Amino acid sequence: MASMDTSNPPSAAARRAAAIARHLAGLSPRAAAAPVVERSACLSYTPPDSAEPAPAFSTLELRALLDGHHLRERDWVFGAMEESPLFCPRRRGGKVFVSPDYNEGKEGQREATMRRVGHLARRGVFRGWLTDPGAEAELRKLALLECLGIYDHSLAIKIGVHFFLWGSAIKFLGTKRHHDKWLADTESYAIKGCFAMTELGHGSNVRGIETVATYDSKTREFVINTPCESAQKYWIGGAANHATHTIVFAQLHINGRNEGVHAFVAQIRDENENVLPNIQIADCGHKIGLNGVDNGRIWFKNIRVPLENLLNLVADVLPDGQYVSMIDNPDQRFAAFLSPLTLGRVNIAVNAVYISKVGLAIAVRYALSRRAFSITPDGPEMLLLDYPSHQRRLLPLLAKACLMSSASNFMKRMYVKRTPELNKAIHIYSSALKATLTWQNMTTLQECREACGGQGLKTENRIGIFKAEFDVQSTFEGDNNVLMQQVSKALYAEFLAAKRKKQPFNGLGLEHLNGTRPVIPDNLTSDTLRSSRFQMDLLRLRERDLLKQFAEEVSNYLARESREKALMLSYQLAEDLARAFTERTILQIFLDDEKNVPAGSLKDVLGLLRSLYVMVCIDESVSFLRYGCLSRENVAAARKEVMALCSELRPHALAIVSSFGIPDAFLSPLAFDWIEANAPSSGSE
Repeated sequence: MASMDTSNPPSAAARRAAAIARHLAGLSPRAAAAPVVERSACLSYTPPDSAEPAPAFSTLELRALLDGHHLRERDWVFGAMEESPLFCPRRRGGKVFVSPDYNEGKEGQREATMRRVGHLARRGVFRGWLTDPGAEAELRKLALLECLGIYDHSLAIKIGVHFFLWGSAIKFLGTKRHHDKWLADTESYAIKGCFAMTELGHGSNVRGIETVATYDSKTREFVINTPCESAQKYWIGGAANHATHTIVFAQLHINGRNEGVHAFVAQIRDENENVLPNIQIADCGHKIGLNGVDNGRIWFKNIRVPLENLLNLVADVLPDGQYVSMIDNPDQRFAAFLSPLTLGRVNIAVNAVYISKVGLAIAVRYALSRRAFSITPDGPEMLLLDYPSHQRRLLPLLAKACLMSSASNFMKRMYVKRTPELNKAIHIYSSALKATLTWQNMTTLQECREACGGQGLKTENRIGIFKAEFDVQSTFEGDNNVLMQQVSKALYAEFLAAKRKKQPFNGLGLEHLNGTRPVIPDNLTSDTLRSSRFQMDLLRLRERDLLKQFAEEVSNYLARESREKALMLSYQLAEDLARAFTERTILQIFLDDEKNVPAGSLKDVLGLLRSLYVMVCIDESVSFLRYGCLSRENVAAARKEVMALCSELRPHALAIVSSFGIPDAFLSPLAFDWIEANAPSSGSE
């Protein structure tokens, strides 16, 4: 047998020609006797609820912990939306889903939003929202708004502007004369209110707004004027189409003296929705999201409002022009005028968590039914959520959503039981959590969108459109970066006050600063990393060290700069400090909730969620390494622990998202039989 000649191997072209020849030979009649390859069975949908193990814990108990209050009322308002054709029910894959029709134009979406508001008003959803007293009534109102926001952000914002900005301003900045005149009509929608604070030239810096209200003692009226283009009121929700009245924030001028920003009631449309004389209104135009809200711009041309339209709880003007106030300090008086924004921030933060839950419920359910690739030649394709990398993408977000639910409930309870002594803490907590929870929402939605592949782009699957709808949360009711700077400034003030008065820290969870500095072990085992004591010690250590470093850096700048400039130059430490404070706060609140759960499977799962939250905080922030809280080896150990925790949490993923209390109709076809939902017979478009 002749040996093979390897001195001249065939060229690439020759190899390709030989391969084509073999392929063609397989198609010739001589190959007819060859075995026929059988066609593989088509993919079929297997519901995760039947394929996954039964929940190891009570999903109702976890829902009660995460929702916190008014579960029955939540289910009632969900039902009120599901049963009405105004909420656009669509059948896909054997299920009915409700969501707005985003194919409608801007004007169509706005009118659809108002029709839904009218339906909810007729169903009694808003009964008592402004007139029922007490913390329980406020919590019920918040619970219902959270559910409305799950359906549509535009609906929640439209209602929120009317009740929580306009209505809250009347209720909390006004007195009996305003309550008697406006509150009942607001609750019944006999009038429609908006809130004109933001201007083209001033957003976060409310103190600098340029609209002017000049008191005329002869007629006992205020003359409200827009003196320049930058003073036009901008992004005023409800102003473009529907609002009949507005709260106007303006600089109060009396006898040539500027008394600062005050709030006035002004009518902008008559009963036939015609714009009143000397008022100009323009549309803000199409937006990347929230097109169901009619944002508008307003110019005032020396309109006159009566003396009694000044919201006068904080300060008043007597008929002769004398200015009087129950608060002498101008800074404290200004802060009081901004109080309606606090409830807005609370709402936004809570809503952000619920939207994260919707995105996660869809992405997790999809990952428990969608398969891709196999790890053996003839084996079945693997579920997406069985890939460790996919677990790492979604399950830490699940942990964060659960811990942030506890934080949002804490914030709501504090707000509804507020006292003057708590106002400062409420401002700090609402600023920190509004920024952190809305940023986290956008991170969550982006990851969920990508985890759903191309299906995540479809509007009917909700996640992709949510990104555009909720992007605004990071800048309205306070720019997130500005809010976090306010948090750091407040912590700095607390630090200085404690040192100056030589008193222990009290409040904001800062009591740990009164003790000794925690000591972190050199070598962190898995048991240590999962210890709640270690976790709290670590987050407190970072916060303690950053607060001290921030104070020292500001002090160094103060040797040659003003206080404001010194704080401005220390922004890097300020950002890290605000994040450290917020992450420690979230952990501490969740630990308090966890302690109230009896020993058992639910408590075990809560421990996994808590530990995963802390390990991911370590993995995603360089601050632990940068400021010497952990060694490189311990940071690596925490990163490794993330993988182990994800693996242990994987069997509970379906039960956790099922505990979110979100009805199937408010998820999307992708969360269920996505194969049938895309069949022509299902009406898929």
